[in-house]
Amino acid sequence: MTLRLVGAAALLVSAAVHAYLWFDGVRNQSVGPMFLVNVVAGVVIAVMLVRWRHWLPAFLTLGFGAATLGAFIISATVGLLGVHAEWAGGFVWTAAISELVCIVVGAALLLQYVRPPEPARHGAGRGAVTSG
Repeated sequence: MTLRLVGAAALLVSAAVHAYLWFDGVRNQSVGPMFLVNVVAGVVIAVMLVRWRHWLPAFLTLGFGAATLGAFIISATVGLLGVHAEWAGGFVWTAAISELVCIVVGAALLLQYVRPPEPARHGAGRGAVTSG
């Protein structure tokens, strides 16, 4: 449960940063709608992660972190829809770190759903009669 709470907190931090930036003027840029989608998605996935014990919220947490951080990296390198961001400021680093946490937590939770292969059985198996 602790890992899920850490993931939910990271999702909400990223959503809060994007909400603040949206109200601070990003809504008037070409990427404005994506910031608003990020806010809603972060909150919805955070609730799902805490309330639903399934692999899907873990997958969405990992995907949210990767997609959001990936979009920022694209924006900071070649530009995204005419917006060229910079790796500067507290909000940038807060969001980037929270998105890295989303990736790590999502991956760790997904690994819990991977079942190890059944051990190979040696011999004739259960209940079999062997001559000796």
